[in-house]
Amino acid sequence: MSESSSPKAIAIGLNTGQQDFDYSMEELSALAAANNVDIVETVTQNLDRPVAGTYFGTGKVEELKDIVIDDEVEMVIANDELSPSQIRNLEGVINVAVIDRTGLILQIFADRAQSREAKLQVQLAKLQYQLPRLHTSASQRLDQQTGTSSGGGFTNRGAGESQIELNRRVIERQINHVRQELKEISKSEETKRQQRERQGLPMIALVGYTNAGKSTIMNALVRQFGTSEEKQVFEKNMLFATLDTSVRQLTFGDQKKLLLSDTVGFVAHLPTHLIEAFKSTLYEAANADLLIQVVDAADPNRDSMMATTMKTLEDIGVPNLPMIVAYNKADLTDVSFPSREGENLTMSARDDASIALLIDMIREKVFKNYVTADFLIPFANGDVVSYFNENANVLSTEYVADGSKMKVELTRTDYDRFEKFVV
Repeated sequence: MSESSSPKAIAIGLNTGQQDFDYSMEELSALAAANNVDIVETVTQNLDRPVAGTYFGTGKVEELKDIVIDDEVEMVIANDELSPSQIRNLEGVINVAVIDRTGLILQIFADRAQSREAKLQVQLAKLQYQLPRLHTSASQRLDQQTGTSSGGGFTNRGAGESQIELNRRVIERQINHVRQELKEISKSEETKRQQRERQGLPMIALVGYTNAGKSTIMNALVRQFGTSEEKQVFEKNMLFATLDTSVRQLTFGDQKKLLLSDTVGFVAHLPTHLIEAFKSTLYEAANADLLIQVVDAADPNRDSMMATTMKTLEDIGVPNLPMIVAYNKADLTDVSFPSREGENLTMSARDDASIALLIDMIREKVFKNYVTADFLIPFANGDVVSYFNENANVLSTEYVADGSKMKVELTRTDYDRFEKFVV
């Protein structure tokens, strides 16, 4: 894509003393790039707190206006979530669109969503974000974003009702409609989850900052232990490459099985509306037996990324689950890999030895409750023998007069199910 096809923007940010300010501004530029916006200049100001009406102080706003004119930019992107009045007042002075960090992230999510559920979740978050930001000058833009004529179904209401009230009613009705659709999808997803849970298979969830390499790790595992190449998930070196939670079954050589899920990536200051909207999508993480936090080992801000991941997990109600921390992309550093220290793994998702060591750590965690027992299966129960051969680790089989004598390593659930055949 040519440079001229990308709209130009100025990134603005307020440093109130936060430790990660410089990093958050770098990330804002990366988020803009992910939305095909070219940041041509960055403007910051040091203040104890944002100015209530204009975010920046009066002098800095005038300076920003001059820069907008000189650089011929189409928009200004703020590093924080702005109030409706701050956006309105800034736009009134600088005469270009003002987008805050939340609005930018919502737009990226809207562009990336693939499944019906993800699209609806993003739509709900956008509508909830727009509702308090209605004002007359934004009505046309709002109608374009929501895909609705500004009058909606309310053209016969009294002439005294303002356009903003009509828009509010349209959005509120859309919110109720989207919530109802999500409720129907949630019922279907819950049925699938219950079916998986009845299998009694361990669930592992990949979590972490966006673009840390979760999908690459998942694909490496699926290539070795999945059912087909069609089960690969999309991966690309970009922020929020995937939003949909993907669940894949892995089967190891000894017939041990587990379910692996890839979840949406996190980012600093993830909008509250998005966290709420994606809670159902992140159900897999909340109910996992093991979390694998994937960290970009080559990023100098990895500690902040890890803190954001842990805070987001807390915000969505994920309990304090067992966790492996996978410091991925070690091939981009000068650190030797793969190497393990406790529950921490330094690795590269594109290195076979790294994946092998990760698998060892996973097996150590999730298969520790397997039991080994001797069974005597009557010949009339050949289906049990077939089940063991397909779903358990059969250590030995001997045919005797009374049936098949088998030593089997299996899950506690399967042991309880076939306990009557235990010798």
